[in-house]
Amino acid sequence: MRVRAEIGSIDPPAEGELRVLRRIGATSNVRLACQLRPRGAVEVTPLLPPYAHAVAGRQRVDFAQGSEREIAILFADIRGFTSLAEGRLPYDVVFVLNRYFTAMGRAVEAAGGRVDKFIGDGVMALFGIESDARAASRAALDAARLMSERLVELNRSLRGELDEPLRIGIGIHIGPTIVGEMGYGNAAAMTAIGDAVNTASRLESMTKIYGCELVVSEETVLRAGLDLSAFPRHEIEIRGRREMLAVRTVASAGELSAAGAINVARVEPAGA
Repeated sequence: MRVRAEIGSIDPPAEGELRVLRRIGATSNVRLACQLRPRGAVEVTPLLPPYAHAVAGRQRVDFAQGSEREIAILFADIRGFTSLAEGRLPYDVVFVLNRYFTAMGRAVEAAGGRVDKFIGDGVMALFGIESDARAASRAALDAARLMSERLVELNRSLRGELDEPLRIGIGIHIGPTIVGEMGYGNAAAMTAIGDAVNTASRLESMTKIYGCELVVSEETVLRAGLDLSAFPRHEIEIRGRREMLAVRTVASAGELSAAGAINVARVEPAGA
């Protein structure tokens, strides 16, 4: 993890920790969480997701300085949440939201992604920060499938709390982004910006128009090497883009598993 602290708040690394830090090429402000014993206020930024293995520590990414990376971005949002929250006590709304965020966050992590942030009742997740475009695209689609499946489970457990089941819309796109630690002070965090992020967000909003759970760009599908030809294809206009964007619409992201789209690579991207 990256550490920020006042002088004297933490001790310098011992010889054993220092050997590990040197081996992974860590900068001077990076420490091993298991070895840190702060004596004062310390600000930390995790550099690896909780599901990462030890080998991931060797794949150094300097988020503080930022870098251009081609990653997959997923946006998800609850449909009709305003009406759902009307007439409910704030405690009840927070209870439902936290259950939802927990289920969706775990789905993202199980697929190998990273939850970037929760925005109101929405989720933004990143895939492929430390892998290639193919793996990123497949992971994002796998996350959509898991989110759909776990939403069904969540709705089942919340039957006594909700008048009607929660519904979500998911948008996925892949493209070049700037990935880095952005913000100020305690609000600084690793995130991604760029046209690909904006496009993914707009695809999520398109689920309302098409009445489906998932809208994914054809580019993401091709990069994943998957066959989604069973699902409707559309050419849509995205604000801020000159060219039309080809997308696939999926009524329920859980259908991806039934179609064998996640586990079997049947189509290779052009030029692969």
